Amino acid sequence: MKILKFFQYAYLIFAALFLWDAISNWSIDRNRAYMSLFFAALAIFMFFFRKRFAKKFEDRNKK
Repeated sequence: MKILKFFQYAYLIFAALFLWDAISNWSIDRNRAYMSLFFAALAIFMFFFRKRFAKKFEDRNKK
C-alpha cells in the first residue's frame, strides 16, 4: 500500500516538470507549452483523484 502513496506524490513531481517545460518553451513554441500545461493540469487532477480513491479504499478496509 505504501507504493501507491509514492505514485500519488509522483504525480505532483510530474506536474512540476511539465510546468517547468511549459515556462521554458513559452516563447519558443506555444503549442508545446499549451500541451505541457494540459499535462500538468492532468497530473494535478490525477493526484487529487488518487488521493481521494486511496482514502475511500482505506475507509472501506477499516469497516
